[in-house]
Amino acid sequence: MDSAPSSAFGASLAGGDFDFAGFLRRPQTVVRIVSWVFAIVVFGCITAEGYINPTIYDKEVRCMFNQNDSACHYAVGVGVLAFLACVAFFVLDIYFSQMSNVNQRKYVVTVDLVFSGVWTFLWFVCFCLLANQWSYTQNVELIPGDAARATIAFAFFSIIAWALLTYFAVKRYRQGVEDFVQNFGDPATNNATHYPPSYPEYPTGGTDSYQQPPFTTSTDPQAEGGYRAPVY
Repeated sequence: MDSAPSSAFGASLAGGDFDFAGFLRRPQTVVRIVSWVFAIVVFGCITAEGYINPTIYDKEVRCMFNQNDSACHYAVGVGVLAFLACVAFFVLDIYFSQMSNVNQRKYVVTVDLVFSGVWTFLWFVCFCLLANQWSYTQNVELIPGDAARATIAFAFFSIIAWALLTYFAVKRYRQGVEDFVQNFGDPATNNATHYPPSYPEYPTGGTDSYQQPPFTTSTDPQAEGGYRAPVY
């Protein structure tokens, strides 16, 4: 009989001890924390120094990226959602090994995969948008250029970080599928292994006390004193 599965989707089954130090050393955890920090830098720079007065006579603040408020709003939105997602997935990664339902694990891994892939694309759009608007920005001497360049740089770094998270999610999803195929194969092909036959097996060893000869010879009725019908 096949042994019971010991892991599913890259983590041991529920009931084992959680190694927090080992969890923090996992590449996926390290990249997720780095992505969390990058998101803070992006929306922190914009919310702190991203809105300026174009001139001393303007009371209304505008985005430092070519006075395009949409660029700042987009970067802040992507950064804040990425920050919240990193926290949520970090907590889910902690409780992932305590999930006893394989379908729940599959759902978490699938959501992680889809979200990481989408946010990789959104960070790419954010980087292109900010870099493009910064190239058209005028009077850069009146703008906190360090904050603008840091925002663009960490938006680019976020593309790499979330691409790595997507890779780790794909790897974990494939590992879960392989574990499922390996441990839960088609039961129709394993009947002889998992279910013993209900009928006894034919004995192959030992000597029978009596064996019927394959051919029997007919005895003469006259030799035994029997009656023989006359021939006409």
